[in-house]
Amino acid sequence: MSTLAHSMMTAARSADSGIAGPGELDRYSYAEAPGADRPGLPSWEGVEPDMSRVGRRASGSRGRGLHGQLVQQLGQMIVSGDLGADRPLVPEEIGQRFEVSRTVVRESLRVLEAKGLVSARPNVGTRVRPVSDWNLLDPDIIEWRAFGPQRDDQRRELLELRWTIEPLAARLAAGHGREDVQQRLADMAEIMAHAAAQGDALTFTRADVEFHTLLLQIAGNKMLEHLSGIVSSALHVSGGSVTGCERPGDTSVGLHQRIVEALAEGDGGTAEAAMRELLAVPAEQPAAGNGDSHVVPAPREH
Repeated sequence: MSTLAHSMMTAARSADSGIAGPGELDRYSYAEAPGADRPGLPSWEGVEPDMSRVGRRASGSRGRGLHGQLVQQLGQMIVSGDLGADRPLVPEEIGQRFEVSRTVVRESLRVLEAKGLVSARPNVGTRVRPVSDWNLLDPDIIEWRAFGPQRDDQRRELLELRWTIEPLAARLAAGHGREDVQQRLADMAEIMAHAAAQGDALTFTRADVEFHTLLLQIAGNKMLEHLSGIVSSALHVSGGSVTGCERPGDTSVGLHQRIVEALAEGDGGTAEAAMRELLAVPAEQPAAGNGDSHVVPAPREH
């Protein structure tokens, strides 16, 4: 095993155990908070009681501050429909409900406004916007939709988008790849092979994400490069069926290696065909009884 493969697999195992590492891609479930909500706080009808406070993470989970966590929770509540369209969001009420300062609330609402989830207008206040106004290509919204009632539609839409852009990116990359990039792609394919052999799904996913992100970035098309974050989010979301691209196995590894070889030979047609085959590998259904075992992605830096 190469030094790079060993380092990446070690980092993945550390992250899975709750130890923060560089370039973390892990997720974790919400922790059960001790004690009950404080009496006297405004009641949000229809809002789950276990989403009433920020900072309630399992010990060992990496923190992103109250601001990032509030963005995460409010965003999920809006996308899931717990806070429906045109719902007024009163900063003072949010501050009490989530036990955060006015500054944290204000900055969090600004982030959500930039994503198209809320709008703030004089004499009207801040209100939740309809789905048609959301930036559905925002990586955070992609992840939030993937953990809500729209998870099946989200995964289907993401896969359809990937079918549209990634085969083209593979063809274009055959004419733009540098030697160092080619080596990095080969390294990722090697890491995926080792991870698949050991049943290490976390390391496999990390290498897979870097492989596909890098491929879009070297296609020589700035617009495709801009979509690399979407593909990264598509590979991260869980719940529902997955394509062979996301599932450790000989077929998936072999197709990734075929893409690497085609790129090295400048064979765009073969690279494109291999990518189409990779994305079309029949999906496995999740094991019975795991329908509700969704974990929540860690909040991003905002």
